[in-house]
This record gives sequence, structure tokens and C-alpha cells, in this order.
Amino acid sequence: MNKLNWIWGNRLYDLARQGQRLTPWWAILPLSVVIVFGSSIFGLPIELIEFWFYGLSGTPTRTEPDLLSASLFTGLTLAFAFGGIILAVWLWIRFYERRSFVTLGFERQGALGQYVRGLLIGLLAFSGAVGFMALFGYIDIEASDPAQVGVAALGSALITLLLGWLIQGAAEEVLTRGWMMPVLSARYRPWIGILVSSLFFGIMHGINPNLSVLAMLNLILYGLFGAMYALREESLWGICAFHSIWNWAQGNLFGLAVSGQNINTGTIFNLVETGPDWFTGGAFGPEGGLAVTVVLVIGMVMMVIWPQPVATVRT
Repeated sequence: MNKLNWIWGNRLYDLARQGQRLTPWWAILPLSVVIVFGSSIFGLPIELIEFWFYGLSGTPTRTEPDLLSASLFTGLTLAFAFGGIILAVWLWIRFYERRSFVTLGFERQGALGQYVRGLLIGLLAFSGAVGFMALFGYIDIEASDPAQVGVAALGSALITLLLGWLIQGAAEEVLTRGWMMPVLSARYRPWIGILVSSLFFGIMHGINPNLSVLAMLNLILYGLFGAMYALREESLWGICAFHSIWNWAQGNLFGLAVSGQNINTGTIFNLVETGPDWFTGGAFGPEGGLAVTVVLVIGMVMMVIWPQPVATVRT
């Protein structure tokens, strides 16, 4: 039981208690839904500008944007839409709960090390899922336009990462692991905060295209893994980095679908799944297959058996 003390008592819960009040569950859930869907309006101006320049997708008069332009519009749309989630959560805790943004898990001590570590672990973890598929011969290189792949796409891929994925990944973590989980854990019980935030994370992706039962289970499992990662570090820096680089690796490093959506902004390697959908994820991308299930389970086990606390010692 001592190995799990970091779950039952955690600094993230203490940070949530620094406010004057904790949001009750019956307000957290509908408010989170409003934040998720309402924030999409912030990305609308970018989409309108793109429409002004290039027209409506699928029409004969549409002009295809060049690779850098496509990555710029995609990155900005992600940044504005998901940045709205961060803004909404900050406004809520600032004016209702009466606490600072730092209390979401963004204390400065050890921040850089945690973020870099999160990037490295996230990249390694998703590469492990791809390697697992390759081990069984379920991955192959897809024929593609040389101007859209490799060195030619490097600038585009980095633009999408810096403008879009870094904010997108952080936003989902701020909402679920930075706010929802610690508040529910501090007000009720830790297992309630972990379970509800993980279920909400999965359901939040329920409208994504090509969703399967295994994909939904994997999304919930990712929520559990994300909760354990954040609690193990007692911080949000690492899991924000992990989430961002995980999504970037799917779409812009390996050229695979990201939670059912294709990111057409250039990719370093353009791979395609060739095995059964239950293993590779099919049209949903690797997150819908058993390869990612295995990686997430291994990650959760590692969180439990890690011999030393990951959290930064604070004085």
C-alpha cells in the first residue's frame, strides 16, 4: 500500500485546496462540457481566414494551400481553439475558486526538467507502439509525394508542433488532470477524481470519427495513465509535454491518424497500418488498437513499481 501513497495524498490535491472553495461535481461536469465545445469558437476566425484564401474543401474552385501555409493554419486553429480551454479554466479558478493558475500543477521548481522528460518519454512511448506493430509486420511505408514527406516536411511538422500540439496537449491536461481530477479528489475521494476525469477524457473524444469500442477503452486508459503520471510527479508539466509530443508523433512524425483525424500538414515518415484493426487501430489510428493498449499498461505498471518518487522535493 505504501507504493500508492502518492495517489491517496498528493500535492496536486493540496494545490486545489488553496482556493477559497472547491467546485462541486454537479457543476464540474456540465461546465467542462461547455468549456470543451464552447472553446471551439476561438478557432473559427482562423478557419474563416483559411476559407477566404483557399475556399471550401471539396469544391472544384478550391486552391490547395502549400505545406507551410497548411501547417500554419492547422497550428493556429489548434492553438486558438484549445487555448480557449486553458483560458476558460483559468477564469473559473481565478474568479470562482479564488486561486492562481500555478495551482493547476504549474509550479516553477523543476518545471524544465519535468517538461523535457515528458517530451522524451512521450516520444519513446509512441515510438514503442509503432515498433510493436512493426515487430508483427503490421506497419509499412506508404507511397507519397516527396514534397510532403521527410526533410521537405520538417519545417511544416515543427510549425504544427510549436503552434498547435503544444497548446492542444496542455489544454486537455489542464481541464482533466489539472482541474477536474484534483478538485474532485480534494472535495470527495482520490479514486473519484481519477475515475471521473479519465471517463470524461474518453467521452470527450466520443464524437471523433472512426471511433471503436477498443478506441474508447484506450482513451479512458490513457486518462488513467495521465492521472498516474501527473500524480507521480505532483505536477502537470510532464504530462502536458507527454500528451503534446504523443499527438505530434502520431500525425507529423509517423503520418498516422490522431484519434480518428488525419493531419495533412506534412510528416517526417509516412507510415500506414497493414495489420488487423484490433491491433493497429485502423482508421482511428494506433490509439484504437491493442499496440497502444500494451504501451499504456506498461506505462501504468512502471508508475507503480518505480523505486524512487518522481516528484520534485520541495522545501
